[in-house]
Formats: sequence, structure tokens, C-alpha cells
Amino acid sequence: YIGIPFCPTRCAYCSFISQATKHNEKFIEPYVAALKKEILTGAQLCAEYGFLPETVYFGGGTPTAIPAFLLKELIQTVKESFDMSNVKEFCVEAGRPDTFSDEMLHMLKESGVNRISINPQTMNQKTLELIGRRHTVEQTIAAFEMAGKYNFSINADLIAGLPDESPEDFKNSLEKVNALLPQAITVHTMYLKRAARLIGEFEKYRFVTGVNDMMRFAAEKMRQSGFLPYYMYKQRNTLGNLENVGFCLPGDEGIYNVYIMEEVQTVLAFGAGASTKLVKGDRIERVFNPKEAADYTNRIDEITERKIKGLEFLKMEG
Repeated sequence: YIGIPFCPTRCAYCSFISQATKHNEKFIEPYVAALKKEILTGAQLCAEYGFLPETVYFGGGTPTAIPAFLLKELIQTVKESFDMSNVKEFCVEAGRPDTFSDEMLHMLKESGVNRISINPQTMNQKTLELIGRRHTVEQTIAAFEMAGKYNFSINADLIAGLPDESPEDFKNSLEKVNALLPQAITVHTMYLKRAARLIGEFEKYRFVTGVNDMMRFAAEKMRQSGFLPYYMYKQRNTLGNLENVGFCLPGDEGIYNVYIMEEVQTVLAFGAGASTKLVKGDRIERVFNPKEAADYTNRIDEITERKIKGLEFLKMEG
């Protein structure tokens, strides 16, 4: 996992570690330099331990929010540093349609990326504006059309229970996204954490009680369209105490999504807010990185040393 903690804007419901590119542009290049250093350390450890990565996942934030040449540098660092002979999936979470360009998509394809995520969250323009996403429904449609030329396996994210949305609004979004022919659709149930801006504005909005109907509709619509549920996870404080469910066409499962939810696979994670999971038999250890991009950048030497020491756990007997 490689984390890019930058986005065009910060969504009102977001609690992830992400910073708006407009106000944090000066931090991007130093962050990328630090991230490359951590990736190189991880690659050396993988070679020492005989690890062969099966999947590479660039998440965030929005990886495509940074300049294409910097993202290309990071992808090339991964490809040149690790033994990629066993990699089945190389995914970049493109996420925001307003970060799409033909230049970016061409670079991703030429770099060996075979899976991307386009995350409209909703296809209702009023909601997009309310939650602070500075893109349009038309840009989402255009992003799918652009990506379609490059034969990526595409996942799309939607959220059930966004503020002021009715079950009919959600159904409209799901049907419109489904018509764009992604290979996978992940339906998240709306949840709020303390770091989200909506927490302070909670009373302004109507959070519908029909989220159960939304999720039932999603399950039925996906079944009718030939999609199967392939992974599920639960977060605290979701509306209706419901789960997030990933649906896909057979053969288009997101490998990383499965591994990150199961407790049977070591996941090396790089970048601000990243959490490495080390699995040895029935024991699990985790190594956490600082959450803020500037803090991560300033402490990169300490972070790489901690990663080296953390992986010594895998040398232990038993």
C-alpha cells in the first residue's frame, strides 16, 4: 500500500488523512521524496525476507491529485525496486473525476496499472456541492469514457445515506453508475467520525432513515446486473449500523481489498497514515506511520528505522 494524502478538496464527511492540494502544494514534492525513500527501504527488506508482492495499491487521499510526473516517479520506484514477477493487480485509486486527464490515464496504462477506482460517491449534483466535491456529474461520465479507452478494470464507489439524499436519490446514482459499465461497485454506508466536518454541522442536514432500503436495493440491483458481493467490512457509527459491501463481476475482485480485510496476509504500507500489518502464523504485529504529510516527511529517517525493526518480528522463531 502506498498512501498519497492529497485531494483537490476535502469532502465534508471525510475523516481520512488528506490535505487539499491548492493549499499544500509546497509539501507534495518533499513528501514524494520521503515516500520514495521508505519504498526503497521496504523493497530491500522484501528482498532480504524473500517476499514477492501480489498486489500494489496506491490509495489516499487521491493519488491522481498530484502531478502526473510525480506519480509516475513513484510508480517507477515501486517497479524498479521490488520483484514484480508475482504481481497480479496494480491499482491506483484515481478517485476524483476532476483529477482525470488523458495524460494521466495514458501514463498509468503505460506504467502497468491494470485497475483504477473512479469514486463519484453520488450522481446527484446538489449533493456533490453540499459535501464539498468540486466536480460535476458530467465530469464523472467523462472520466469513465476516458478510462474506457485504456481497458482498465474499474471500481466505482458510492455512499448510501449521504446528507439530504432520499432512497430515490441513491437509486438514481446506482443506476447511472451501473450504466457506465464498471467492473466493480463498492457501496459504503454513510458514517461520521470526529475528524469529519459534517460532525460540526450535523443538525443542518437530514440523514434519511431509508438507508436500509438503499442497501437492499443495491444488493438486488447488483445481483440483476451479474455482480457478486466479494468483500464486506464494518465501521463504527454507520447509519443503520450497516456494512460496506464490494460487488464485482466474476473475475474482477479487488485482491488488495480482500487481503486488507483478512488477517492472514502481510501488508507493507508506505506513506503518511499508513499501517503495516505483519502476519506470522497466528500472530499479528502492526507498524504505524505518522498521520500528517509534513510530520511524515520530517521524520522519514525515524520511520524507515522503525520499519526495519518492525520486520524483525518475521525473523522470530515459532
